[in-house]
Amino acid sequence: MPRPLTLFTGQWADLPLAQLAPLVKRMGYDGVELACWGDHFDVDRAARSPAYCRALWRLLDDHGLTCHAVSSHLVGQAVCDLIDERHQAILPADVWGDGRPEGVRRRAAAKMARTARAARLFFDAKPRRQGDRAAPVPVVNGFTGSSIWHAIYGFPPTPPAFWERGFADFAQRWIPILQAFDREGVNFALEVHPTEIAFDLATAERALAAVKGHRRFGFNYDPSHLAYQGVDYVKFIRVLGPRIFHVHVKDAWWGHGDGSVGVFGGHTAFGDARRFWDFRSPGRGDIRFEDVIVALNEAGYAGPLSVEWEDGRMDRVHGATEAAAFVRRLDFSATPAAFDAAFRRKKR
Repeated sequence: MPRPLTLFTGQWADLPLAQLAPLVKRMGYDGVELACWGDHFDVDRAARSPAYCRALWRLLDDHGLTCHAVSSHLVGQAVCDLIDERHQAILPADVWGDGRPEGVRRRAAAKMARTARAARLFFDAKPRRQGDRAAPVPVVNGFTGSSIWHAIYGFPPTPPAFWERGFADFAQRWIPILQAFDREGVNFALEVHPTEIAFDLATAERALAAVKGHRRFGFNYDPSHLAYQGVDYVKFIRVLGPRIFHVHVKDAWWGHGDGSVGVFGGHTAFGDARRFWDFRSPGRGDIRFEDVIVALNEAGYAGPLSVEWEDGRMDRVHGATEAAAFVRRLDFSATPAAFDAAFRRKKR
């Protein structure tokens, strides 16, 4: 296996990490991508307690697991969003506070900056063994939110300046966070996703430009969020490969509904048979993962492949176990040699 295989714990946050860890190992994974909710990774404790960080590593090590990234999607979402009552359900109480939107956004930004510190201390506490390679740059995956997602469709007519203000708001709020990440030597990887400031290749490039190419800003590549929109998810790798800091393996299918629901979802729930698209367990959707692996190899990506398991039609333990086996069969190393080099005659 040329790349580590991990499981994102976000969809398993109902299980305590002590209960989830042995299950992750039994399902066939090398490690975990720890979600900053449930009891999987407490940002505030990690930022102030080396003992907490060491205890987390002991728990993982006891089950033969490692970790390459932590993820703070929920708090990151609130940094730029237009806050409403839905956010209270996903945010920690200290971020929600009194629920006044600007206060929520500022507290979310402060917590994201603190997450960089927590990640630094956590990964610094990782046990080192003889022969270990140099530690990679720690990664925090997450969302950014967006003040202009509600204007995704151009009616009432949306002048370009309206969208430009949204990217300016994103830059104003996130550059100080990225500066905190830079001080800690940690990368932030935005999961390009509908509802975020970047949801396709064009907006990802625009977001990168908005933060002036900040070296700590990159992407958590997940083809499932691009494909059903009609975005070329392989081209995304070829264009932005050096900025891909982390990879999610998640599948989707599209064109399987009954024709009554379009790409915007029709206000239907996941798993509704009428839907045009839905998430599927890796290998059971329409993503061409072979093309993805080839492009990642060409881009030089050597980080983990992290299964984000979502499939409303399948038992999750069955699905995540099957997904681990699928990714192990799928992944392969690049080669520095040309396949036809053996045919060349050596000069005497």
